[in-house]
Amino acid sequence: MRTKVEWASAAALAATVLTALLGASGSGAAASDLIPVLTEEKPTPQFVSEPVVQAIPAAPAPNAENSTADSLKDLVSQQATPEGMSRDMRCLAGAIYFEARGESLEGQLAVGHVIVNRAKSGRFPTSYCGVVMQPSQFSFVRGHSMPAVREGSQDWQEAVAIAQIADEGIWKSEAPGALFFHAKRVSPNWRLTKLAQVDNHIFYR
Repeated sequence: MRTKVEWASAAALAATVLTALLGASGSGAAASDLIPVLTEEKPTPQFVSEPVVQAIPAAPAPNAENSTADSLKDLVSQQATPEGMSRDMRCLAGAIYFEARGESLEGQLAVGHVIVNRAKSGRFPTSYCGVVMQPSQFSFVRGHSMPAVREGSQDWQEAVAIAQIADEGIWKSEAPGALFFHAKRVSPNWRLTKLAQVDNHIFYR
């Protein structure tokens, strides 16, 4: 009698286990835990450090202010010949022409800057013509007028270009801030601060 009961219990237990196994294999998320799933292996990000090479801009010419020209000669050649000139620009170019034609471009520019500096200083007339025509300032002026200019000459073309450069302030003067100058052949004994000698002129502030 006991043997039959033991067999019946064992059979019931086996049936319960079998039912549990069969039920587990078909049940949602729990079932998937029993099945190995292949996952795609994602590559590990790699960071590569490389130097960034940046071009160094070319250094400006030593005397340049707002210009990309390598020399004053280059800058003069870049100036467009104006179709028409204002009276003021004609006075500025005329002063450069009569005072410094035949001198270096640097010498001509230094003379041009004196007229520009005077017009801005508050101590002289505020226009270029006012500065140039002021009595007893420029020896080439005769009765509020300048002599005739050979406008087809290379000297005049250079003077016009230098006048434009001085007016725009795109190249520094060899005598920065100068308000006075005289030819080196004379000695006026001025009590002024001497700045520089450029070609045949001595400049003062």
